[in-house]
Amino acid sequence: MVYHLAVDIGASSGRHILGHMEQGRMVLEEVYRFDNVQIHQNGHDCWDLDALWQHMLAGLRACKAAGKAPQTMGIDTWAVDFVLLDAAGKPVCDAVAYRDGRTRGMDAAAEKRLSFAGLYARTGIQKQPFNTVYQLLALQKEHPEQLAAARHFVMIPEYFNYLLTGCIRNEYTNATSTALVNAHTRDWDEEVLAALGLPRAIFGALHLPGTLVGGFTDAVRKAVGFGCTVLLPATHDTGSAFLAVPARDEHAVYLSSGTWSLLGTENAEPVTGEASMRANFTNEGGYAYRYRYLKNIMGLWMIQSIRRELNGAVYVAGRERRAAAEKQWSYAELEAEARRCAGFSSRVEVNDARFLAPESMTQAVKDFCAETRQAVPQTVGEVMQCVYASLAAGYAAAVRELSALTGKQYTSINIVGGGSQDGYLNELTAKATGLPVYAGPTEGTALGNLMAQWIASGEFADLASARAAIQNSFTIKEATP
Repeated sequence: MVYHLAVDIGASSGRHILGHMEQGRMVLEEVYRFDNVQIHQNGHDCWDLDALWQHMLAGLRACKAAGKAPQTMGIDTWAVDFVLLDAAGKPVCDAVAYRDGRTRGMDAAAEKRLSFAGLYARTGIQKQPFNTVYQLLALQKEHPEQLAAARHFVMIPEYFNYLLTGCIRNEYTNATSTALVNAHTRDWDEEVLAALGLPRAIFGALHLPGTLVGGFTDAVRKAVGFGCTVLLPATHDTGSAFLAVPARDEHAVYLSSGTWSLLGTENAEPVTGEASMRANFTNEGGYAYRYRYLKNIMGLWMIQSIRRELNGAVYVAGRERRAAAEKQWSYAELEAEARRCAGFSSRVEVNDARFLAPESMTQAVKDFCAETRQAVPQTVGEVMQCVYASLAAGYAAAVRELSALTGKQYTSINIVGGGSQDGYLNELTAKATGLPVYAGPTEGTALGNLMAQWIASGEFADLASARAAIQNSFTIKEATP
């Protein structure tokens, strides 16, 4: 049996998932799961790269212990965050997390050098306060010596690829999320880098998913007990998730549902006009130079945050602490409470900046309702119903915008990722959009990661044949309007 490994690391947890083909069916097996916990260092919220690296090795050892050492592996993570390496390959900066407040005001600073309209026309990337371009300007302001010492810019999965192999490869799909890659030339934008005063030399050649990175170093081989070839999947997790959408036709809306909801479609060319900019849609690079034309919507982060609060998480000086809680709520219980309050009509604008990193998500929801003269939710069920219905309304609004911008009428919504398991949200989404919702596969990101490896290894001829196999391999649930 030939195994391939997807290491899929999200903002709160990661997993090692083995994949193999069995009589034409894709078979996935989780062999290791771990928490991704942020740390506070040097005044910022950061990713604990040392801990993640140890989990990387532990998951590889778990594969070996199971007698299923993979032939190839690929790593995907969230986008935008990065590490700078010096000439010796050592980090010269912390891996600051995208929800950290260091980018506050950096969009205005950028616009003094290059208008956002000019930036969008070249890169096609929507404005988000945490975009890599703004992170780099924050670093330029706070620690110019770190930028001066840098010789390589690597995003989080590229850093782990480097630790595994000793080889540095910048990957195209994730690079496009930086707002530094020209959407038309598909390479780093020299004029943008020059205008912002960023050193061109640290940005390496861009490589497509399927590219060989290298084999394990001797040290890694010794640490895990086997050798393996590391390949590039779409290292941006949304790029991998979109690969796994079993769309029925070209008029399908794609929705990658997790901490963030990424809703959009695939285009052959970028859409970088003023209307698209004003709607804040983004053109992220996809597999084989497709364009993932989508909108970021706050997503299940709101539900996750409320659950953490109910289960005893409190925030002191912006840091999460644990406290006693009367009970521990499951997601199923929160969904049930929302259903019981289906008549509660207050709604929030889920992309309001207050919901990005509030000390209390519940209070942020209540404050929005009070400020907009709506009924303020009082019970857990009312808060949850407000969030659920608001997410569905946000999806519906994004579908209408997408249709107006592309001139297409869409026929279905196809949801992949952990959020595809939320039956109530799927039902509300179908009703709000008037479109059938097809939910699954759940492990869309890991599956897309594996699909890139299967294609590179010759087990599928192309993306179309790999996508066709999804229907025969996984249960796809339907919700109707």
